[in-house]
Amino acid sequence: MTQTSSNSSAVSRPSSKTLLYAVAADIVLVLLFAISGRSSHTETLTVGGILQTAWPFLVSLAVGWLVCRAWAHPLRVWPQGVCLWLITVAGGMALRILSGNTAELPFVIVATVVLGVFLLGHRFLATLVSRRTRKG
Repeated sequence: MTQTSSNSSAVSRPSSKTLLYAVAADIVLVLLFAISGRSSHTETLTVGGILQTAWPFLVSLAVGWLVCRAWAHPLRVWPQGVCLWLITVAGGMALRILSGNTAELPFVIVATVVLGVFLLGHRFLATLVSRRTRKG
């Protein structure tokens, strides 16, 4: 799909609403990932417990936003979304291990799949909604 020059400037500068949505959705979905993980392992769902599980992934998410320059195209699945997803997973696992927690293979697989569905899925859906809104 090619973009006309009149569309390219609009696409290169996302609205503050779009940017806020993308950042908030990413944070909420990483927190939801931590909540669901703790819940499935019958761990307490206190704020402290959730943050203890989520912080490595939230820090990695923030690093991913910087490295991938996600603010330039916050809803793009490729390359921003994929880059953000991979940095969030890899960095989150590294920080978990460095902080004394484990990263067993089943957890790595589940985290990779769930965070992929979350971080890429909301971008894909938001892009579809945005395109339908512009057409209609």
